[in-house]
Amino acid sequence: MASSQQEHCSTKQSSLLPGCADSNGTSLFAKMFATTAGAGNYRSLPAQTSTGDLTVSSLGLGTYLGPETDVADEEYKNAVLRALALGINVLDSAINYRNMRSERAIGLALAEAVSRGVVKRNQVVVCTKGGFLSFDTIRPPNPRGWIEENYVRPGIFAWEDFVAGCHCMKPEYIKNQLDKSRANLGLETIDVYYIHNPETQLGEVSREEFYKRIKAAFTVLEEACNEGKVGIYGIATWNGFRVPPESKGHLSLEELVRAAYEAGGERHHFKILQLPYNMALQEAANSQTQLVQGIKMTLLQAAKELGISVATSASLMQAKLCNSIPAEVLKEFSQGDKTLTGAQCALQFVRTTPNVLVALAGMRRVEHVEENAKLIELSAEPSTLHN
Repeated sequence: MASSQQEHCSTKQSSLLPGCADSNGTSLFAKMFATTAGAGNYRSLPAQTSTGDLTVSSLGLGTYLGPETDVADEEYKNAVLRALALGINVLDSAINYRNMRSERAIGLALAEAVSRGVVKRNQVVVCTKGGFLSFDTIRPPNPRGWIEENYVRPGIFAWEDFVAGCHCMKPEYIKNQLDKSRANLGLETIDVYYIHNPETQLGEVSREEFYKRIKAAFTVLEEACNEGKVGIYGIATWNGFRVPPESKGHLSLEELVRAAYEAGGERHHFKILQLPYNMALQEAANSQTQLVQGIKMTLLQAAKELGISVATSASLMQAKLCNSIPAEVLKEFSQGDKTLTGAQCALQFVRTTPNVLVALAGMRRVEHVEENAKLIELSAEPSTLHN
C-alpha cells in the first residue's frame, strides 16, 4: 500500500519550477476567459487531492508529431505560449515524443510564460507519459549498446523486462523516466502522469503477469504522488480500450481501477485515462468493450461509472480529418453564423461528446493554435450529433 504521507505539490528549492496545478489557480485561469468563452469550455477534473479538483480547458495542446530539429522545438514553444494566452491550459506530451524534445519545448515555454506573467504555475495542467524507450534528443548509432549502457548495466531494467523492443513498466524504469520527464519539463511536479500504452506488454506476457506489472507501476506512481512529484496518474492507450474483451491486447478499466485500489487504497490517485477518439475512431462511444460489475458498456460509460476522467488523443487523426469532412457535417456542428473549418469541426465533435473531458490535438504552429482556439467562443456543451 502507498504511504499515507500528506499529499502536496513539491516546493523544493532547485532549478525546477515549484508548485503544481491546483483548484484556485485553474479556476482563476478559466475566469480570465469567462466573458468570451462559450458554455462548457472549462470542465472539472476531479483530482480528490489536497490541491483540489482542477478546472481544465476542453481543448488541449499535444506535441507528438514533428521533426527532431531546433526549428520544430521553437515552433512548439511559440505554440504553447500562444495557447496559454488564448485560454488553453492543458499541455500533453510524452518522454519519447521527438526523443524528449517535446517535453523540453513545453518546459521552456512554461518557464517563459511564468516569468513574463502570462500564467502562474498553478494555472496550467501539464501531462506526460512514460513506458516507451526514449533516446536523448537523437537516435544513437548503436541503440542496443546505448540501452545496455544507460539502463541494463545500471540495473534499471533487465533485457527480459523490455517488451517488444520498446516498452518497459519495471518500477525502477518508471522512476527513472519520471525524474527525466521532470527535468525535461523543468517542473518539480507533473500534474498528470500516464503509463504509456501498457497494452504493449500483453503482446509478450500473460494477463496475470501484466496485472502484476501494472500494479507495481501504479505503486511507484502512488509513492510519487505522495512525494509531490506527480499530482494524479492514469494510462494513455492506443488499442487497449478500443478492442473487444476477447482480444489479446484488451484492457479492462474495472481491473485497472482494482489494481490502483490495491496499490493506493481508497484514496488512490488513478483518476484519468487517454485513448484515441475522433469522427473515424468512435469505439470509445459506440463499442461495448468494457464490463463493469458484469454489465457490458462502452469505455466512456465505464469511465463515468468508475469515476475516471477521459482525455482523447488523435482528435484530428493526425490532420487526416481536416480536409475530409463533408459540408453538411460542417454545417451541423457550426453555431450561428460561424462556419467551422475541418479541424474545428473535428475538435467540436470530440469535445461535445458526453463524458469526454478534454480533446487533445497536435498543434506545432501558432496558426493552428489560433484556428483551433476560436472554438473557445462556441458552446462546448454535450451534443447529440454523434452518430
